[in-house]
Amino acid sequence: MSGGVLFEFVQMGQVMRVAAIDEATGTEVFIVAPVNATRLQMERVAMAKLRRKLGEQQPIPSRPSGRYA
Repeated sequence: MSGGVLFEFVQMGQVMRVAAIDEATGTEVFIVAPVNATRLQMERVAMAKLRRKLGEQQPIPSRPSGRYA
């Protein structure tokens, strides 16, 4: 991805529909997440799906120790 990524969040009841759009290509993917997930969690999942769709492989970042939200 050479350009940026736009995120769109739309709440639908108890779920959040998140779109990730690659600015350079216009490629768009959607995920559905529970509304109690953090924005960062939703963005990470959507970004991973967008990277897969664009054929990019990037290492998964290591999780910090401690409690997970």
